[in-house]
Amino acid sequence: MGKNILVFGPNGSGKGTQGAIIQKKYDIPHIESGAIFREHIGGGTELGKQAKVFIDKGDLVPDDITIPMMISRLQQDDCKDGWILDGFPRSKDQAVTLAETLKKEGLALDYVIEIVLDREIAKERIMGRRLCVNDNNHPNHIAFDAIKPVEKDGKLVCRVCGGDLNTRADDQDEVAIGKRHGIYYDETVGTMAAVNYFKEADGPKVISVDGSVSIGEVTDAIMSEL
Repeated sequence: MGKNILVFGPNGSGKGTQGAIIQKKYDIPHIESGAIFREHIGGGTELGKQAKVFIDKGDLVPDDITIPMMISRLQQDDCKDGWILDGFPRSKDQAVTLAETLKKEGLALDYVIEIVLDREIAKERIMGRRLCVNDNNHPNHIAFDAIKPVEKDGKLVCRVCGGDLNTRADDQDEVAIGKRHGIYYDETVGTMAAVNYFKEADGPKVISVDGSVSIGEVTDAIMSEL
């Protein structure tokens, strides 16, 4: 069976991390919707030009531009043994249109992975991230014992190298976090409505895992079902 996978999870749930782990294990491309937009706009494609008009105004790009971009990416050679799509669909309407278009193009959807996380915990996780000035890949987080920064001379420093720590401005903006989570947790038209649509649809196997446990435990729960 192929491994054509959609990954869902709120900001702060670690879905990017899990996507990267799955991508490595199965050697399939990890396709992130934002990167596809950047490729099309950078490459000056017709769809890219159309999308740029909306992005420049701060509007959402309509589905009749977004979905053809996604489908053309999934039809490329490197996707023939499988793919992971992350960051799309964000709404129930997009989920329905994507499912219909995949079917029409003869592309199967095999798995839908949902990382389940309480909204308050997701917010704390985003706000607890700390970035090492020496290396962004030194994970530091005030909410996780395993990767807690260390205290030195009364301030917190990187637990890997002792470097200074910063926060990302958008990680501390509760209004922006609330807005992103508002779209995700909306069960009427938002991303949760898209997840629920796939739970009722024929075809993909839906794997729901608890996102509040450690990264390794989340990975194990996903891998045991794939």
